Amino acid sequence: MRRDTLLALALIFLVLLALFGKSLLVALPPVRHVDGQFDADRAKARLAFILGDQQPHPVDSAQDDAVRERLVETLRHMGLKPVIRDQVACNNVSKARLIACARVRNVIAALGPLGGKTLLLSAHYDSVPLGPGAADDGIGVATLLEVGSILRMHPPKRPVLLLFNEGEELGLLGARAFLADPLSRNVDSLLNFEARGVNGPVTMFETSQPNGSAIAAYARSVDHPYASSLSTDVARLIPNDTDVTTFKERPWITLNSAIVGNETRYHSAGDNLAGLEVRSLQDMGNEALALTVRLSAAVPQDTGNRVFLDIGQSHFVDLPVTLAAVWLMLLLGSLAFLAIRRRVLVRGTALVIAALVAASSLGWLAVTIMGLIRKGAYWRAHGELTFAALYATVLLGAFLVLRIGSASFALKQVRLAYWFTFVLLGAIVALAAPGGIIYFLFPPSALLGGVLLARRYPRAERAGACLAILLQYFTWAELLAQIEAIFSPGPIWLAAPVAAIMIAPVLIEATLLFRRARPRMLVSAASGIVLLSWIIAGTAPAYSQNQQERFTIEHVTEFPSGRSSWSVLNDGARLPAAYSNLGPWKRRSFDFSQRERWISPAPSLTSIRPASAKILNSVTNGSERWVRLQIEGHGAERVLLVAPAEAHITAAGMSGAIRHMGADDSTVRFTLSCAGRSCNQTELIIGLRETGPVTLTIVGSRNGLPPSAAQLVRARPQYARPQYVPDETVTVFDVTI
Repeated sequence: MRRDTLLALALIFLVLLALFGKSLLVALPPVRHVDGQFDADRAKARLAFILGDQQPHPVDSAQDDAVRERLVETLRHMGLKPVIRDQVACNNVSKARLIACARVRNVIAALGPLGGKTLLLSAHYDSVPLGPGAADDGIGVATLLEVGSILRMHPPKRPVLLLFNEGEELGLLGARAFLADPLSRNVDSLLNFEARGVNGPVTMFETSQPNGSAIAAYARSVDHPYASSLSTDVARLIPNDTDVTTFKERPWITLNSAIVGNETRYHSAGDNLAGLEVRSLQDMGNEALALTVRLSAAVPQDTGNRVFLDIGQSHFVDLPVTLAAVWLMLLLGSLAFLAIRRRVLVRGTALVIAALVAASSLGWLAVTIMGLIRKGAYWRAHGELTFAALYATVLLGAFLVLRIGSASFALKQVRLAYWFTFVLLGAIVALAAPGGIIYFLFPPSALLGGVLLARRYPRAERAGACLAILLQYFTWAELLAQIEAIFSPGPIWLAAPVAAIMIAPVLIEATLLFRRARPRMLVSAASGIVLLSWIIAGTAPAYSQNQQERFTIEHVTEFPSGRSSWSVLNDGARLPAAYSNLGPWKRRSFDFSQRERWISPAPSLTSIRPASAKILNSVTNGSERWVRLQIEGHGAERVLLVAPAEAHITAAGMSGAIRHMGADDSTVRFTLSCAGRSCNQTELIIGLRETGPVTLTIVGSRNGLPPSAAQLVRARPQYARPQYVPDETVTVFDVTI
């Protein structure tokens, strides 16, 4: 009995150690002070000067003016001659059915010879209305400045432009404005730098398509690569945008890099200089300088597409996508042939799929149950504890199916069935994300080699299986770490399928140990560990000083009724007890916003005036109509015009900056936004495929809250702060056009 228990504990410990050992593969470089090399301390000092008192500085605000003045002063002190482009820009974000407009001032500095094809380095200097943006995108600003100072001492062979653009946070407006700039005409390559967190290694997550030239430059330049072609495919599929989304309209060779560690500080007051990891800045600077030196000398010419990944941030592997696809098909055919010979193609594959599905489903179920017991992002402060519990649950689910289902199979049969299923999954992944092929090549190749050598060397197959597991770990561990980082806001159960794929072959190789042990003891021990791990994760503090709860308070007044409401946007956690004294709170959404929140009646504001719009003219041409509106912000920093899905908006913007958007999708609302001082009394133009009247909802947002919110602010939880949306006073008004 004791041996059985120790065996179960040892196996679970080893699997969890393997999964969490991925942190050993994700390291940051030390900060170095070598002449001619990137100096992160010096870069951060420049950033501190530019950010000044670290006030939020959204687009077209007095605070952003101050940041821009210090940025220009820094560039001039470096011996550069920056120019400021003052433009009105509108940009469409098709994934969100949004057109955003604002006045932007891009700052551009040139290095190297005049004329010729140009390398563009880009970062945005505006922040969200919530925080100073030390990482998003101060890390990019600091990187460009330090690289620029080094290029001043070592001039590049061809022109290099440093673009500090304004308005990225509102809708990639600085990028749109630059595409209208004459300086953009000679650009042939782009390096963009971003952040979705404040620490961690720099991941290169997006490239131009085809990516051959970009990957050739990356592979030859970066000493500590952290990138995969699966990530670049995912970046195209998910509804997140950076300036590169707009720059893609040009056939530039592009590499897009960012840090993503500790998303809880992102787009909040926590995105400050204290939170920005200087080693992450060093990592970004090393990469930026190496790529700049490479691309400013010559641009690799490769018109093909490649799949790629790094191994332990020390080795970079890339292959032509065609070669990778053929390799995958050869593996699939070879393993299918062997599976048929061993009589496990159908039943064995079904067993492995059942184990992976059971493991993933049990993980999802555990996360769901814990979410019902403990509302909110309970894992935010100690994500490692929740992921440990999730992986222990995945282990239990896979073990139960494999332990029961493999009784009628030999070890060699189950082993082969797993690796055939693994390659089959790779073929399925390749249909949606061809970049993922590379994750499915090396481990099964090692197993196949072992099988072929086993005729002469009987132990070769087992050795090949162990090598396959090691290769899978070194290629998949970073993938799992990236999934944890990307989905740290949720849903965290998405890490379960990846963990199941990594755990299953370990369990299969331990089949003989399982069969010698008592099943009840193994199941009891594994179940006990799962239960204990969830108890630990469920009782640990949900939030901390460094990882706080999202908690935005809004005062919303709807006109003309004057009815006011309190709104709390958080992650679904229960509100503090003190809030119940202010009235009943219900989870629902407003008509103008589909996001669910806590809502309660609030005292009316008699002095506030809503943002509104006056119709200047309306011209109908057949089935198309153009309406010109004058916006009255009445103190609002941001104005949104929300049109119902059936309005069929085809275009919108300002004079000289009209953006077109297809009107075929009649199931999604359309939003036109304007932010900054210049929006007051500005004219907006809307084109729609609708001759009848359409009702627009005008939402005006002012930073800050009325005095009546003092009790709510005081009662906000200790470790909670606004994130993504600031504390604000909102007015809602309808106008029919």
